Amino acid sequence: MGTMNVNKHEAKKTHMMMKCFECYAEHGLSSVGIKGLAEACGISSGHLYAYFENLDDLIIQSTEYCMSKVEEEFMAKAPSNVADLWRFIDEIPYWTAETHGKKYRLMYQIYTHPKYRAYGQEFFEGVNLRYTEYAKQLEDKVGIPYQKLTGLIYMLVRASVHYALFEDEFYLKSQIAVLKESIELLTEKYHSGAQK
Repeated sequence: MGTMNVNKHEAKKTHMMMKCFECYAEHGLSSVGIKGLAEACGISSGHLYAYFENLDDLIIQSTEYCMSKVEEEFMAKAPSNVADLWRFIDEIPYWTAETHGKKYRLMYQIYTHPKYRAYGQEFFEGVNLRYTEYAKQLEDKVGIPYQKLTGLIYMLVRASVHYALFEDEFYLKSQIAVLKESIELLTEKYHSGAQK
């Protein structure tokens, strides 16, 4: 297959993964069959099998791809300086719930299913690496060691995802309060240590 054909093939596959994942997120895994997925993609049912081995392969690949894109979008919104940190922390959980709530609910439904759990473990190993790298990039901007920042990033992400799943204000506010206090304490600790 030539480069142009490979690119076209990959673009079509990406389009199908996004459409199928959106379809599942909107209607649920058990409510959508192969015919409904094909209709969402604007293709015939048989055409899906030119891109995926079977329905499980489609679910696994589309979940990994689409949730990686959600993660990238989340991280792209992150502040690059301390001054913008509080705004980001206050806004991101609500943005996450409104923009990606259905996708997170589907992702957890898939990755906690015994059939797909190993794929979920593999996906989250990649998340660990990506969040650690992001924390390393933030270390100089925020003045907190990346090892501590990685945990703080997880705290914010988990609070945001929990809110997206359940819209639980009490849980969200308690987590955000602890997160902010932790940032203040760590900032004070590492900034005062740097001044000595």
